[in-house]
Amino acid sequence: MHDRQTEIENRVRRVLRERLSPAVHTPVADLQIEAWHVEGGGGEPVPPAVALGLDGNQRPEYVPFGVGDPWGPPWGTSWLHITATVPEELNPADLEVVINLGWHYGGAGFQAEGLAYLPDGSVIKGINPFNEWLKVTDRTIDFYLEAAANPSVGDWRPTELGDKLTAPKEPIYKLLRADLSVFNEEVHELVADIDVLDQLGKALPVGEPRKWEILLALDHALDLIDLADIPGTATTARESLEPVFAKKANASAHQLTATGHAHIDSAWLWPVRETVRKVARTTANQVNLLETYPDHVYAMSSAQQYEWIKDNRPEVYEKVKAAVGEGRFVPVGGMWVESDTNMVGSEAMARQLVFGQNFFRDEFGVLCDEVWLPDSFGYSGGLPQIVKLAGVKYFLTQKISWNRVNKFPHHTFMWEGIDGTRVFTHFPPVDTYNSDLSGRELDHAVSNFRDKGASSHSLAPFGWGDGGGGPTREMLQRARRTRDLEGSAKVTVRSPKEFFADAAAEYHSPAVWKGELYLEIHRGTYTSQAKTKQGNRFSEHLLREAEQWSTLAAVHAGLDYPYEELSRIWKLVLLQQFHDILPGSAIAWVHREARENYLQVFADLNKIIDDAQRALVSKFATDGSTGSEGGETIFNGAPVARGGLTALSAAPADAVPVVEPVSLTEADGGYRIANDRISITIDARGLITSAVDLASGRETLPAGQTANLLQLHADFPNAWDAWDIDEFYKHTVTNLTDVEGLKAEQLPDGSVRVGLRRSFAKSTVDQTLVVRPGESGVEITCDIDWHEQEKLLKLAFPIDVHADSAAYETQFGHLYRPTHENTSWDSARFEVCAHRWVHVGETGFGAAVANNSTYGHDVSRHASPDGGSYSVVRLSLLRGPRYPDPQTDQDRHTVKARFEIGAQIADAVGAGYALNLPERRQPGTATVPAIATVEGGVIIEAIKLAEDRSGDVIIRAYEPYGARSTATITPGFGFAEVSEVDLLERPITEIEDRKPALVDGGDEAAAVAVRPFQIVSLRFSGVK
Repeated sequence: MHDRQTEIENRVRRVLRERLSPAVHTPVADLQIEAWHVEGGGGEPVPPAVALGLDGNQRPEYVPFGVGDPWGPPWGTSWLHITATVPEELNPADLEVVINLGWHYGGAGFQAEGLAYLPDGSVIKGINPFNEWLKVTDRTIDFYLEAAANPSVGDWRPTELGDKLTAPKEPIYKLLRADLSVFNEEVHELVADIDVLDQLGKALPVGEPRKWEILLALDHALDLIDLADIPGTATTARESLEPVFAKKANASAHQLTATGHAHIDSAWLWPVRETVRKVARTTANQVNLLETYPDHVYAMSSAQQYEWIKDNRPEVYEKVKAAVGEGRFVPVGGMWVESDTNMVGSEAMARQLVFGQNFFRDEFGVLCDEVWLPDSFGYSGGLPQIVKLAGVKYFLTQKISWNRVNKFPHHTFMWEGIDGTRVFTHFPPVDTYNSDLSGRELDHAVSNFRDKGASSHSLAPFGWGDGGGGPTREMLQRARRTRDLEGSAKVTVRSPKEFFADAAAEYHSPAVWKGELYLEIHRGTYTSQAKTKQGNRFSEHLLREAEQWSTLAAVHAGLDYPYEELSRIWKLVLLQQFHDILPGSAIAWVHREARENYLQVFADLNKIIDDAQRALVSKFATDGSTGSEGGETIFNGAPVARGGLTALSAAPADAVPVVEPVSLTEADGGYRIANDRISITIDARGLITSAVDLASGRETLPAGQTANLLQLHADFPNAWDAWDIDEFYKHTVTNLTDVEGLKAEQLPDGSVRVGLRRSFAKSTVDQTLVVRPGESGVEITCDIDWHEQEKLLKLAFPIDVHADSAAYETQFGHLYRPTHENTSWDSARFEVCAHRWVHVGETGFGAAVANNSTYGHDVSRHASPDGGSYSVVRLSLLRGPRYPDPQTDQDRHTVKARFEIGAQIADAVGAGYALNLPERRQPGTATVPAIATVEGGVIIEAIKLAEDRSGDVIIRAYEPYGARSTATITPGFGFAEVSEVDLLERPITEIEDRKPALVDGGDEAAAVAVRPFQIVSLRFSGVK
């Protein structure tokens, strides 16, 4: 037989695209359209009640509108009122309204979208390029379409379209189609038949007989179609293909769970306000599909998005609740949003799950079994323990398939965190969270699966995503046809919970991956949009203080605990940890709003803190004052002692011990600065040339090297501007050593401060270096007026230790990463994430660099003149990418770092807390007892009142040093009983494979025994 493969495949492709697909809908009548273009209120969306005249006011004035008419300036909204009467000769049940708002291309969620409403304000469904239709149910057609003119921002070039303040005002869309059409269902089914077989045939190898059977069957089916009468000949063509579909899948065929899903970024190339509408459109479509396709199962993550539906589209939410009860609309993920997990702090990471799981439990009576994070940019080693403590059993992502260098060795495995906790994990081998269940993708899932033999199950999330959309009826047609089809994986539409249960039962001894799941791409997200990152860090620590001081004030001073206010603020902070907001990879509008939100969060939390601290000063006043007369009280909100103050306590300022002032002498145009712990030399360039630990007499800096060195790199990655830093950035560097105005001064508290300025290109950096009495570090503040683009600014600290790894703080502990490049896995980690500190050391000596608001770091090894090696720790301070925000970080910034000399891990931990939780002062003098004291090896991370508002106090602690330890936690209040709980504040016995840490709970203190990095949450009841 002659080889006709290419000929038949080309024939199928053209007939399918140019004849069969267009024949699904046959236009039969025009529609009458009028439009109202929203202009008031800055063009922002209005509630449907306003547009439909249901708010008690007159309906806005609509004007005649038709196909070909322009509409929609970027980010604008137009309401279309569409009416028609079905001709008598037509059956409404056979009809659909078809609308094309002016799609620029075939993608859903990245351009114009619409949501249709009945005149009474109830939702019908969403409209997008893959969902252009609305079912007709009556002879009188009357509905409204809220059309959103979202611009296409996703062409990866700098654009002003990313903010309504800079976008042009002219319309960018034209209505291209609006008609009443016959929906030719048999043609629709024929298209699905040919589509599935065509894709399956293309995926099969040339030597497979099944491939040729399919090709010839398709060729014959096309012969039976009269292209001039497609509806009249579709049935005959379909019948000819029945024998091909009748052949069942192989007994050993891969079992693929298809879970309906729409990955809806809570903000990205659109603002949060638009995501609220995207969620409504997508959810309305899925509720519609669930009603018409009984085999459909749809999974949706992010409790925040459910709350948006509840608040904005309550009638849709009621349908969602009903479908959740049926097990067909499935809450997944257990988190408030699909957050970043690299930069989110310890307690905030826990609260993502607390707020998410509590919402799903309160609203639907369910807890999620799986974390669902398909698109976040890497996963921290602290995550397994956190998710397990929130009642989660499984973890899913596919993002690691984006690795640029190393292919991950497993798709199903046990992931072990820094503390030893393991969670059953799956990476869908389909390598996308937006599968369309095409033959190509199904084939890839099977061939790519790396656990063949040991496992035969994988999961494919299917549905248009990123900008929403979700599964379509065409995808469900594909799923039905591949349920049991020779040559294909066996596709079953079902929930993730069902998949994980089968996969875990089948795979008896899965491989174990230890530590973080590092993503070998998007390393720039640790640094882009510095004010967003700083806002997150500051908010996390302000929330910590607000909770702990409010708890103490509630217990001792009778102050009302601000439950509602704290919950509102937490939800906003958690939202802004979404994996395109906190990483800095969203449009300008998103980050402008984030900055505004954080400023309000700061104000609200500072007021809560001030109210609580002033109540405590009044309660514990040492001179009988109410806190308004004379003196000051210093509050130490850090869980470590400092400056003569015990942890988590307050004392009168005049009671803090006075220590010997720091000495200051001039030396060779610079300065020598010393206290009783360290001696620092700063040269005439403002660089640190010597840093001696006086206890050991050891010099911290390598010979000839300088610390506090600002370095500027070219930063123009091959793609993904805001996301990526490519390794070749290191090839060019400018050391910023020119200095202006170097000056030192002695401060009234005995500290020494050195100030200087560096100017370069269009930017300046004003630095202050401070050495305080009794402290072993140098605090460096960089006030940066930044106007560089496509540049990367780093701050370097060479450290004379011979080390092959460095310790980096992550959630509830730290992890070690190699500083050498022995393997491709090592060299790929040329830019990594750390929270408040990085430490390098050798036995008996080390140093640390702490920070108050940045996350990107690199640590490298270099040859020493003495034959050994030394390390260089660098913080990434600022970048200047131009997409998606063309003005990223063009602003003033203040960043603090602390160079801790002669430091062990415990010193690094303390420096990180001290820098991020500065002392506070309140008027009046009082000695406020510690909220809780600790003896032993744990650190208190959170103190709050219980979520159930019982008045019980929750104290959460963890082991930070990497050692087995015992500790005694003594609250600064009386209590009747103490018990150990999980993150959801349930008895710890709810968690499988978890040995309780609480070994003795009396009525005065709690004794715990913990393994390295273990988290322990204690509930104190009967608080007095």
